Amino acid sequence: MKARIALAITAAAIAASTVTTPAAISDPVKTDSGLIAGETLPSGVRVFKGIPFGAPPIGSLRWREPQPVAKWDGVREAKYWGNVCVQPNQPNRQPVNVTVDLPDSPKMSEDCLYLNVWTQANRANDRRPVMLWIFGGAYSEGGGSTPHNNGENLAKKGVVLVTFNYRLGIFGFYAHPELTKESPHNASGNQALADAIASLRWIKANIANFGGDPNNVTIFGESAGAAIVGMLSGSPVAKGLFQRAVAESGGWMGLTMGLMTPRERAEANAGPRAGGAGRGGRGGQGRDGAPPAPVAPATPPPLPTLADLRAKTTEEIRTMGLGGGQPVIDGWIIPEDLSITFANGKQNPVDVIAGFNKDEQTGFGGANNTNTAQRDGIAWHARIFAEKQTQLGKKAYWYTFTHEPPVEPPAPNLRATHAAEMVYVFNNLGAPRMIPDRSSPKLALESAKDRELADQMSSYWVNFAKNGDPNGKGLPKWERFKDKNSPPQFLGESKEWPGVEVLNKLDEAYTQKVLTPLGIKK
Repeated sequence: MKARIALAITAAAIAASTVTTPAAISDPVKTDSGLIAGETLPSGVRVFKGIPFGAPPIGSLRWREPQPVAKWDGVREAKYWGNVCVQPNQPNRQPVNVTVDLPDSPKMSEDCLYLNVWTQANRANDRRPVMLWIFGGAYSEGGGSTPHNNGENLAKKGVVLVTFNYRLGIFGFYAHPELTKESPHNASGNQALADAIASLRWIKANIANFGGDPNNVTIFGESAGAAIVGMLSGSPVAKGLFQRAVAESGGWMGLTMGLMTPRERAEANAGPRAGGAGRGGRGGQGRDGAPPAPVAPATPPPLPTLADLRAKTTEEIRTMGLGGGQPVIDGWIIPEDLSITFANGKQNPVDVIAGFNKDEQTGFGGANNTNTAQRDGIAWHARIFAEKQTQLGKKAYWYTFTHEPPVEPPAPNLRATHAAEMVYVFNNLGAPRMIPDRSSPKLALESAKDRELADQMSSYWVNFAKNGDPNGKGLPKWERFKDKNSPPQFLGESKEWPGVEVLNKLDEAYTQKVLTPLGIKK
């Protein structure tokens, strides 16, 4: 039996582990499914890996919302990463898929609903703020175990940090009429969002035993993860499960402005597509949340039955070209186009940080890409999120990451590109970079300027999680977002940003392309 599966040990061994563990949060730790034992890092931070938050979504549970975890006896060792969700290997890409292509990467499986906790709490009732990281990767790659989102350094600054896996690609976003019929919510299509909500419910039920405060939770994510942050901020199902949100380079529409897909349309297109190729890599969604151009045969092929689909292997599902792979208006987690929700002020009342990177566009077309319209659109997403939360009376802060990380030739200099800010937020400058970031971990670690910025940004994020305000001792003052004329906080040397006039024109485009078709009058 694998080491990460439940291990029953004797009462004497349990007692011994409690006595000899040097950390304040001692083993075993109680969860609602059973006892677990983690490990203590040299820093004193305790880490618990591979904790199940949902039953394996395999067999008859494929595409179901997460079901309760089977309880175990004895103590489960939480010292090894759980499986990561099914995604493409990219060993010949630069950079590789850092979730599955590194020498010590966990294996892939549909059995992947696992989370990880880092804590340096002194005792179980410390009530430290909790941060839940939602990774990016075009809804098609990523995991809670990737090196850049290791939570040790944020935990050292006083939070309890949680990462988790959510189902990806066709396994994470698939609507089918039979799935909708079997659902108690008459919904299907947003399995990945249901995974995120299940992890938040796990936090609500269990995090106090790790020294965290279940009533002070911040969700934060980048790109596709930021889009999920935006969607959860608009979801009535997620209401009350978190108090703050951070969206890095993404919003509730993804990375591009547009209407959301109704579940009924997704169901109609749920069959195999012409050519049969499955969606792989970062291509199917565009980059991190941008919907693909619609591709549909003139006559939709027959829809496979759910029983037939569940009888197929993982690889067969991946390669048969089923329509799906992006969020939909499912009628439950997302009951309506979220632009309606936010326009009517019905989104969840949470404080926010929202921002973008100065050179987002280089991540989509190389170092010489001058199409700053892509950057401007992501900037606009950040501003409208801050604006809508401010209108609810909540605190909002917005930023632009302008620092250009050091690059080691022959890697191209993509400057402050998409995803470049993440290792600074986590203060993990030595971690392998995630696509499209090609900057150098070695040079960043050697740079006093980069180390200072990483310390500053991680402190801003932790302070925000603590009390809804990123400011703190020794940090440059970050002014609160007031209205559309508020400039962003510049995280880096440059003061470059699109400017109010450019973003106001995008407001006009939003009215024409989204609000008016939805029947919303400004």
